[in-house]
Amino acid sequence: MYKFFKRLLDIIGGTVLFIISLPIILITAIIIRFESKGSPFFFQTRIGLHGKPFKIFKLRGMFVDARERFPELYDYSANTTLDFHFHYEYDPRVTKTGHIIRKYSIDELPNFFNVVMGDMSLVGPRPEIPDILQKYEQFKEEYISVKPGITCSSKISGRDTLTKLETIELDLNYIRTRNLKKDIHILLTTFTQVILKKNVY
Repeated sequence: MYKFFKRLLDIIGGTVLFIISLPIILITAIIIRFESKGSPFFFQTRIGLHGKPFKIFKLRGMFVDARERFPELYDYSANTTLDFHFHYEYDPRVTKTGHIIRKYSIDELPNFFNVVMGDMSLVGPRPEIPDILQKYEQFKEEYISVKPGITCSSKISGRDTLTKLETIELDLNYIRTRNLKKDIHILLTTFTQVILKKNVY
C-alpha cells in the first residue's frame, strides 16, 4: 500500500508543483541565457532505481564550459574515501545567477518533470552520478534499492555541509524506516529549509 500511495503522491504532487513552477522555470531560463552562452537547461545522466540510468532535468547554474575550464574539480579519483564534500562554498564554476537559483533550489524545479515521468520520487535519496556512485561500495546496492528523489533526510539535516558519507548514512536510514508520514514530514520541512536557505552553497 505504501508504494501505491507514494506513487499517487508523486503523480499528483509532482504535476501540481511542476505546473506552479513552470513560470519560474521559464523566467529563470531567460535570465540564465542572457547572462551566459549555452542552453539554460542542463541534462545529466544519473543512476536511478536498481541502477537504471536516466537523464535528470535541471536549470543550468554553471558555465557551459565549466568542465574544460576547471577539469580538476571533476577529477574524483583523488577521493579515496567518502569523507569529502561534493559542493563547494565558493565554486568558480557557478554563475552569478547560479548562486541565486542554488540558494533557493530553483535549479531543481525541473526535477518535478522527472517525478511525473516516474524516474524520480518527491522523497528519496538524491540520484547520484555514475562516477561517484562507484565509490559507494558496500552502500551502493541499498542506496539504489529505492527510487531517487528530489529531497530526503540529508536535505533537511545539513545538506551541503555534510560529507558524502554523512549524506549516505542519513539517506540509508530513511530507506530503512520510510513511510508515508515520514515522506510528508520531509516534504514540509524541505519547504521551510528552502525559504531559510539553510546549509546550501
